[in-house]
Amino acid sequence: MTLYLPIAEMSVSVLVYLALGAAVGFLSGLFGVGGGFLLTPLLMFLGIPPVVAVATGNAHVVASSVSGAVTHHRRNNVDVKMAVVMLAGGLVGTIVGVEMVRILRKAGLFEITMSLTYVTFLGVIGTLIMIEAVNAWRQVQQAGGAAPTRRSGRHGFADRLPFKMRFPRSKLYISVIPPFVIGMFIAFLSAIMGIGGGFVLVPAMIYLLRMPTAVVAGTSLLQIVFVAALATILHAVQNKTVDVVLALLLIVGGVIGAQFGTIASERLRAEQLRILLAALILMVAVRMAYDLVITPGDVYSLGSALGGA
Repeated sequence: MTLYLPIAEMSVSVLVYLALGAAVGFLSGLFGVGGGFLLTPLLMFLGIPPVVAVATGNAHVVASSVSGAVTHHRRNNVDVKMAVVMLAGGLVGTIVGVEMVRILRKAGLFEITMSLTYVTFLGVIGTLIMIEAVNAWRQVQQAGGAAPTRRSGRHGFADRLPFKMRFPRSKLYISVIPPFVIGMFIAFLSAIMGIGGGFVLVPAMIYLLRMPTAVVAGTSLLQIVFVAALATILHAVQNKTVDVVLALLLIVGGVIGAQFGTIASERLRAEQLRILLAALILMVAVRMAYDLVITPGDVYSLGSALGGA
């Protein structure tokens, strides 16, 4: 049984895929996200079949996230205990998500479902991040450059939930239920959309779990590593949609780019990083929404094929 598809028909040079991997890897290290939310649509724009773009994108997310997570860990910017709790939920979400992909492919609904999911989540999350980041930036300017203080010790509904646990690195004492559910949901999206899920996970960790911004990126990347790795393996075995050659090209570029992104992240304020991340998310959402509504250039191809049959 063949586990991998042969490399997709490549209409662009190998250097383009290496550069694409490096660019997405740079963004991974810069923002603490897997980068799949950008890589998967870009692969589709270059002509890679959506189902291959999703599965192969997960492979790239693994490599770029490992590189970024190691660098953050060396700087003591990772809450390993929190990452393990989210990973427990992530394993469940990944298994369910990969099975959902199989069902949608069988029904012929995978491509439209993935595109609609992308547009919806990227549009909503990008807008929310942009609004919050701009407000935070204004507060900084009004305070004369001082970072706004974040209220700590208040977690709302999470304080009333059972199964509390201490997370010393994040200075939190909260129920494990919220991070478990967040991890499960992010992993489900990762399996369906070919993303690391960081563009949702990072805001959730900051605003729902109230984690310090300094440890969010590294913790997010550590959890993404294992979730994306499991999704890649399951896609390869169950759906046979991982393009191993394309994945290697993207990984080589991604590992290099992530190192530079991590270094660059230390030179920008948290508010600036969130504004840039929101802008990227919204641009991808707009492009995918545009592709959903434009009229295909070969609108009569199906009818012609049927007429000649």
